[in-house]
Amino acid sequence: MKFKVEWKMGGEAFLGILDKWSSMTPEQRADVGDGVTMIGRWHDTNERSGVAIMETTDLAALNRYLSQWNPYMDLHVSPVLDDEETAALATDVLADHKAYHGG
Repeated sequence: MKFKVEWKMGGEAFLGILDKWSSMTPEQRADVGDGVTMIGRWHDTNERSGVAIMETTDLAALNRYLSQWNPYMDLHVSPVLDDEETAALATDVLADHKAYHGG
């Protein structure tokens, strides 16, 4: 399952997080732990926020990774679907709707 992870940093934590993040190697930044795949991550440094798409079948593994950042920023995690998954869902929803409403 894919998850959208959004974060927002308070101004008081921002420079400390930048210091920690910039001191990490590319390998360390890419390491999201066993059982989790980083699909992509984008940063808005002016807003002190960002978003990542991660994939896992192990929610505990995702939470374990996110826990290293949780003390420094607010995180919001929600499941998301890609285009093909959404198209399949739309087909099912429309079929259910027609069946329920006699269409």
